[in-house]
Amino acid sequence: MYKRIRDLREDSDMTQTQIAKILNCSQRVYSNYERGDLDIPTEILIKLANYYNVSVDYILGLSDKK
Repeated sequence: MYKRIRDLREDSDMTQTQIAKILNCSQRVYSNYERGDLDIPTEILIKLANYYNVSVDYILGLSDKK
């Protein structure tokens, strides 16, 4: 899951700071999400899925279908 959110961000040419602003969190917190140091709250997963236009299942690694 953590690699997927990093890959989605990088594929969109976004920085951690830019995504953190969209998610209304700090860059440090978002960095911790990408590294797997913090569990990603459900509301953040939903925001990420909506932003990248993918399913939550894709982010969680339950599906390879975006």
